[in-house]
Amino acid sequence: MSENTISKVSIFQRPVWVALFALTAATAWGWAYPLIKLGFGEFGITQEMTASKMLFAGVRFTLSGLIVLAIALSKGLSLRVNKPSGWGYLVGYALLNTTIHYAFFYIGLSHSEGARAAILNSLGVFTLVLLACAFFKSDKLTPAKIIGCVVGFTGIMVLNIGGGAGSGFTFMGDGMIILNAVCSAFAGLMTRGLGRRANVFVATGYSLAIGGVLLMLPGLLLGGTLPSITAAGVGILFLLICISTLGFTLYNKLLSCNPVGKVAIFNSLIPVVGAVTSCLCLHEPFYWKYLFAALLAMTGIYIINARKG
Repeated sequence: MSENTISKVSIFQRPVWVALFALTAATAWGWAYPLIKLGFGEFGITQEMTASKMLFAGVRFTLSGLIVLAIALSKGLSLRVNKPSGWGYLVGYALLNTTIHYAFFYIGLSHSEGARAAILNSLGVFTLVLLACAFFKSDKLTPAKIIGCVVGFTGIMVLNIGGGAGSGFTFMGDGMIILNAVCSAFAGLMTRGLGRRANVFVATGYSLAIGGVLLMLPGLLLGGTLPSITAAGVGILFLLICISTLGFTLYNKLLSCNPVGKVAIFNSLIPVVGAVTSCLCLHEPFYWKYLFAALLAMTGIYIINARKG
Protein backbone atom coordinates (compact mmCIF):
# COMPACT_ATOMS: atom_id res chain seq x y z
CA MET A 1 0.00 0.00 0.00
CA SER A 2 1.46 3.35 -1.08
CA GLU A 3 1.86 6.35 1.19
CA ASN A 4 -0.81 8.22 -0.81
CA THR A 5 -3.28 5.35 -0.31
CA ILE A 6 -2.60 5.28 3.44
CA SER A 7 -3.13 9.02 3.70
CA LYS A 8 -6.58 8.66 2.09
CA VAL A 9 -7.77 6.11 4.65
CA SER A 10 -10.12 7.68 7.19
CA ILE A 11 -8.82 7.96 10.73
CA PHE A 12 -11.89 5.91 11.71
CA GLN A 13 -10.56 3.02 9.60
CA ARG A 14 -6.98 2.93 10.85
CA PRO A 15 -6.54 -0.02 13.27
CA VAL A 16 -4.90 1.94 16.08
CA TRP A 17 -7.55 4.66 16.02
CA VAL A 18 -10.40 2.15 15.65
CA ALA A 19 -9.17 0.43 18.81
CA LEU A 20 -8.72 3.74 20.66
CA PHE A 21 -12.15 5.12 19.71
CA ALA A 22 -13.95 1.82 20.41
CA LEU A 23 -12.24 1.50 23.78
CA THR A 24 -13.25 5.08 24.60
CA ALA A 25 -16.92 4.38 23.79
CA ALA A 26 -16.97 1.10 25.74
CA THR A 27 -15.27 2.67 28.77
CA ALA A 28 -17.68 5.62 28.72
CA TRP A 29 -20.73 3.35 28.64
CA GLY A 30 -19.32 1.26 31.48
CA TRP A 31 -19.08 4.36 33.68
CA ALA A 32 -22.79 5.07 33.15
CA TYR A 33 -23.77 2.35 35.66
CA PRO A 34 -22.39 3.98 38.82
CA LEU A 35 -23.11 7.51 37.57
CA ILE A 36 -26.83 6.79 37.13
CA LYS A 37 -27.08 5.42 40.67
CA LEU A 38 -25.10 8.39 42.02
CA GLY A 39 -27.39 10.70 40.06
CA PHE A 40 -30.46 9.14 41.63
CA GLY A 41 -28.97 9.85 45.04
CA GLU A 42 -28.08 13.47 44.26
CA PHE A 43 -31.51 14.23 42.78
CA GLY A 44 -33.31 12.48 45.64
CA ILE A 45 -34.86 9.81 43.39
CA THR A 46 -35.73 6.72 45.41
CA GLN A 47 -36.55 3.17 44.26
CA GLU A 48 -40.31 3.67 44.18
CA MET A 49 -40.16 6.94 42.17
CA THR A 50 -40.61 5.38 38.71
CA ALA A 51 -41.93 8.58 37.08
CA SER A 52 -38.93 10.56 38.33
CA LYS A 53 -36.56 7.96 36.90
CA MET A 54 -38.25 8.34 33.51
CA LEU A 55 -37.96 12.13 33.75
CA PHE A 56 -34.28 11.91 34.69
CA ALA A 57 -33.57 9.57 31.77
CA GLY A 58 -35.66 11.69 29.42
CA VAL A 59 -33.73 14.86 30.18
CA ARG A 60 -30.45 13.03 29.59
CA PHE A 61 -31.35 11.56 26.20
CA THR A 62 -33.27 14.57 24.89
CA LEU A 63 -30.29 16.85 25.48
CA SER A 64 -27.88 14.24 24.13
CA GLY A 65 -29.93 13.86 20.94
CA LEU A 66 -30.08 17.62 20.43
CA ILE A 67 -26.31 17.82 20.84
CA VAL A 68 -25.81 15.05 18.25
CA LEU A 69 -28.10 16.87 15.80
CA ALA A 70 -26.24 20.14 16.45
CA ILE A 71 -22.95 18.38 15.68
CA ALA A 72 -24.48 16.99 12.49
CA LEU A 73 -25.51 20.49 11.40
CA SER A 74 -22.05 21.87 12.19
CA LYS A 75 -20.58 19.16 9.95
CA GLY A 76 -22.89 20.14 7.09
CA LEU A 77 -25.04 17.00 7.27
CA SER A 78 -28.63 17.22 6.12
CA LEU A 79 -31.28 16.56 8.76
CA ARG A 80 -33.70 15.45 6.05
CA VAL A 81 -35.47 12.10 6.29
CA ASN A 82 -35.64 10.43 2.87
CA LYS A 83 -39.35 9.57 2.84
CA PRO A 84 -42.37 10.61 4.96
CA SER A 85 -42.77 6.97 5.97
CA GLY A 86 -39.23 7.15 7.31
CA TRP A 87 -40.47 9.23 10.24
CA GLY A 88 -42.70 6.36 11.35
CA TYR A 89 -39.70 4.04 11.32
CA LEU A 90 -37.58 6.54 13.27
CA VAL A 91 -40.27 7.03 15.91
CA GLY A 92 -40.65 3.25 16.26
CA TYR A 93 -36.90 2.90 16.56
CA ALA A 94 -36.76 5.72 19.14
CA LEU A 95 -39.50 4.06 21.19
CA LEU A 96 -37.71 0.71 21.24
CA ASN A 97 -34.08 1.83 21.37
CA THR A 98 -34.42 4.75 23.77
CA THR A 99 -37.81 5.08 25.48
CA ILE A 100 -38.78 1.50 26.38
CA HIS A 101 -35.18 0.29 26.47
CA TYR A 102 -33.99 2.85 29.01
CA ALA A 103 -37.22 2.89 31.02
CA PHE A 104 -36.51 -0.78 31.81
CA PHE A 105 -32.82 -0.02 32.34
CA TYR A 106 -33.25 2.85 34.81
CA ILE A 107 -35.90 1.00 36.82
CA GLY A 108 -33.83 -2.19 36.89
CA LEU A 109 -30.61 -0.44 37.82
CA SER A 110 -32.25 1.26 40.81
CA HIS A 111 -33.27 -2.19 42.14
CA SER A 112 -29.99 -3.95 41.43
CA GLU A 113 -26.31 -3.60 42.22
CA GLY A 114 -24.50 -1.74 39.45
CA ALA A 115 -21.90 -4.48 38.97
CA ARG A 116 -24.55 -7.20 38.65
CA ALA A 117 -26.63 -5.12 36.20
CA ALA A 118 -23.58 -4.41 34.03
CA ILE A 119 -22.82 -8.10 33.54
CA LEU A 120 -26.46 -9.12 33.16
CA ASN A 121 -26.96 -6.49 30.47
CA SER A 122 -24.49 -8.34 28.20
CA LEU A 123 -27.39 -10.73 27.55
CA GLY A 124 -28.42 -8.29 24.80
CA VAL A 125 -25.30 -9.06 22.76
CA PHE A 126 -26.00 -12.78 22.59
CA THR A 127 -29.73 -12.28 22.00
CA LEU A 128 -28.93 -10.00 19.05
CA VAL A 129 -26.61 -12.62 17.55
CA LEU A 130 -29.37 -15.26 17.62
CA LEU A 131 -32.05 -12.87 16.35
CA ALA A 132 -29.85 -11.74 13.46
CA CYS A 133 -29.44 -15.36 12.38
CA ALA A 134 -33.22 -15.78 12.42
CA PHE A 135 -34.10 -12.57 10.55
CA PHE A 136 -31.21 -11.99 8.12
CA LYS A 137 -29.97 -14.44 5.49
CA SER A 138 -26.52 -12.85 5.63
CA ASP A 139 -26.11 -13.92 9.27
CA LYS A 140 -25.48 -17.65 9.51
CA LEU A 141 -25.78 -19.66 12.71
CA THR A 142 -22.23 -21.05 12.93
CA PRO A 143 -20.61 -23.31 15.54
CA ALA A 144 -18.61 -20.30 16.79
CA LYS A 145 -21.80 -18.34 17.41
CA ILE A 146 -23.45 -21.26 19.19
CA ILE A 147 -20.41 -21.82 21.42
CA GLY A 148 -20.09 -18.09 22.11
CA CYS A 149 -23.74 -17.78 23.12
CA VAL A 150 -23.52 -20.84 25.40
CA VAL A 151 -20.41 -19.46 27.11
CA GLY A 152 -21.98 -16.01 27.45
CA PHE A 153 -25.25 -17.30 28.85
CA THR A 154 -23.25 -19.42 31.30
CA GLY A 155 -21.61 -16.23 32.57
CA ILE A 156 -25.03 -14.71 33.18
CA MET A 157 -26.22 -17.82 35.04
CA VAL A 158 -23.13 -17.62 37.28
CA LEU A 159 -24.61 -14.46 38.82
CA ASN A 160 -27.31 -16.53 40.49
CA ILE A 161 -24.95 -19.14 41.95
CA GLY A 162 -24.01 -19.00 45.62
CA GLY A 163 -25.28 -16.95 48.52
CA GLY A 164 -24.97 -13.35 49.53
CA ALA A 165 -26.62 -10.18 48.30
CA GLY A 166 -25.15 -10.71 44.85
CA SER A 167 -27.41 -13.68 44.10
CA GLY A 168 -31.08 -14.37 43.65
CA PHE A 169 -33.35 -13.26 40.81
CA THR A 170 -35.63 -10.25 41.35
CA PHE A 171 -38.13 -9.07 38.73
CA MET A 172 -37.77 -5.34 39.44
CA GLY A 173 -33.98 -5.65 39.30
CA ASP A 174 -32.80 -8.53 37.12
CA GLY A 175 -36.12 -8.83 35.27
CA MET A 176 -36.06 -5.21 34.14
CA ILE A 177 -32.41 -5.43 33.06
CA ILE A 178 -33.24 -8.55 31.01
CA LEU A 179 -36.19 -6.79 29.35
CA ASN A 180 -33.86 -3.85 28.65
CA ALA A 181 -31.34 -6.22 27.03
CA VAL A 182 -34.04 -7.81 24.85
CA CYS A 183 -35.22 -4.35 23.71
CA SER A 184 -31.64 -3.47 22.88
CA ALA A 185 -31.31 -6.63 20.78
CA PHE A 186 -34.48 -5.97 18.75
CA ALA A 187 -33.43 -2.34 18.30
CA GLY A 188 -30.13 -3.67 16.93
CA LEU A 189 -32.11 -5.44 14.21
CA MET A 190 -33.83 -2.16 13.31
CA THR A 191 -30.51 -0.33 13.10
CA ARG A 192 -29.85 -1.91 9.72
CA GLY A 193 -32.81 -0.04 8.30
CA LEU A 194 -31.80 3.42 9.54
CA GLY A 195 -29.45 4.15 6.66
CA ARG A 196 -32.30 3.82 4.16
CA ARG A 197 -34.31 6.50 5.98
CA ALA A 198 -31.64 9.09 6.85
CA ASN A 199 -27.96 9.55 7.55
CA VAL A 200 -27.18 7.07 10.36
CA PHE A 201 -25.58 9.76 12.51
CA VAL A 202 -28.58 12.06 12.07
CA ALA A 203 -30.98 9.17 12.71
CA THR A 204 -29.12 8.47 15.96
CA GLY A 205 -29.67 12.06 17.05
CA TYR A 206 -33.35 11.89 16.20
CA SER A 207 -33.78 8.58 18.05
CA LEU A 208 -32.14 9.95 21.20
CA ALA A 209 -34.08 13.23 21.13
CA ILE A 210 -37.48 11.72 20.26
CA GLY A 211 -36.98 8.79 22.64
CA GLY A 212 -35.94 11.20 25.37
CA VAL A 213 -39.05 13.35 24.93
CA LEU A 214 -41.21 10.20 25.01
CA LEU A 215 -39.58 9.38 28.36
CA MET A 216 -40.05 12.87 29.76
CA LEU A 217 -43.73 13.23 28.88
CA PRO A 218 -45.09 10.21 30.81
CA GLY A 219 -42.64 11.00 33.58
CA LEU A 220 -44.14 14.48 33.96
CA LEU A 221 -47.74 13.30 33.49
CA LEU A 222 -47.27 10.68 36.21
CA GLY A 223 -46.01 13.34 38.60
CA GLY A 224 -42.28 12.80 38.21
CA THR A 225 -39.97 15.43 39.64
CA LEU A 226 -36.31 15.98 40.42
CA PRO A 227 -36.77 16.58 44.17
CA SER A 228 -33.28 17.80 44.98
CA ILE A 229 -31.18 19.70 42.44
CA THR A 230 -27.56 20.08 43.51
CA ALA A 231 -24.38 21.15 41.75
CA ALA A 232 -23.07 17.59 42.05
CA GLY A 233 -26.30 16.21 40.57
CA VAL A 234 -26.16 18.60 37.61
CA GLY A 235 -22.52 17.63 37.10
CA ILE A 236 -23.39 13.93 37.07
CA LEU A 237 -26.24 14.54 34.61
CA PHE A 238 -23.84 16.48 32.39
CA LEU A 239 -21.40 13.55 32.45
CA LEU A 240 -24.19 11.13 31.48
CA ILE A 241 -25.18 13.39 28.59
CA CYS A 242 -21.55 13.46 27.46
CA ILE A 243 -21.35 9.66 27.71
CA SER A 244 -24.38 9.23 25.45
CA THR A 245 -23.18 11.83 22.97
CA LEU A 246 -19.59 10.58 22.83
CA GLY A 247 -20.46 6.89 22.92
CA PHE A 248 -23.08 6.94 20.18
CA THR A 249 -21.08 9.37 18.02
CA LEU A 250 -17.91 7.27 18.05
CA TYR A 251 -19.63 3.89 17.93
CA ASN A 252 -21.98 4.69 15.03
CA LYS A 253 -19.17 6.33 13.05
CA LEU A 254 -16.97 3.27 13.53
CA LEU A 255 -19.81 0.94 12.50
CA SER A 256 -20.30 2.93 9.29
CA CYS A 257 -16.63 2.51 8.32
CA ASN A 258 -15.71 -0.97 9.58
CA PRO A 259 -17.07 -4.52 9.89
CA VAL A 260 -19.53 -4.73 12.80
CA GLY A 261 -17.62 -7.56 14.50
CA LYS A 262 -14.37 -5.62 14.40
CA VAL A 263 -15.95 -2.84 16.46
CA ALA A 264 -18.43 -4.81 18.59
CA ILE A 265 -15.68 -6.96 20.12
CA PHE A 266 -14.69 -3.97 22.29
CA ASN A 267 -18.14 -3.94 23.92
CA SER A 268 -17.00 -6.94 25.92
CA LEU A 269 -15.29 -4.37 28.15
CA ILE A 270 -18.54 -2.63 29.13
CA PRO A 271 -19.64 -5.17 31.78
CA VAL A 272 -16.11 -5.26 33.19
CA VAL A 273 -15.84 -1.47 33.45
CA GLY A 274 -19.40 -1.25 34.80
CA ALA A 275 -18.75 -3.88 37.48
CA VAL A 276 -15.41 -2.45 38.61
CA THR A 277 -16.54 1.20 38.69
CA SER A 278 -19.74 0.27 40.53
CA CYS A 279 -17.80 -1.52 43.24
CA LEU A 280 -15.31 1.37 43.53
CA CYS A 281 -17.69 4.34 43.30
CA LEU A 282 -20.74 2.92 45.05
CA HIS A 283 -18.82 0.90 47.64
CA GLU A 284 -20.81 -2.17 46.63
CA PRO A 285 -19.57 -5.53 47.91
CA PHE A 286 -17.30 -7.29 45.45
CA TYR A 287 -18.08 -10.92 44.65
CA TRP A 288 -15.55 -13.07 42.81
CA LYS A 289 -18.37 -14.47 40.70
CA TYR A 290 -18.68 -10.97 39.17
CA LEU A 291 -15.18 -11.37 37.75
CA PHE A 292 -15.84 -14.94 36.63
CA ALA A 293 -19.16 -13.97 35.01
CA ALA A 294 -17.58 -10.97 33.27
CA LEU A 295 -14.74 -13.13 31.91
CA LEU A 296 -17.25 -15.66 30.54
CA ALA A 297 -19.29 -12.87 28.95
CA MET A 298 -16.13 -11.40 27.37
CA THR A 299 -15.07 -14.85 26.15
CA GLY A 300 -18.47 -15.48 24.59
CA ILE A 301 -18.45 -12.14 22.77
CA TYR A 302 -14.88 -12.76 21.60
CA ILE A 303 -15.72 -16.21 20.21
CA ILE A 304 -18.67 -14.78 18.30
CA ASN A 305 -16.64 -11.92 16.78
CA ALA A 306 -13.26 -13.60 16.33
CA ARG A 307 -14.33 -15.67 13.31
CA LYS A 308 -16.14 -14.85 10.13
CA GLY A 309 -19.68 -16.06 9.64
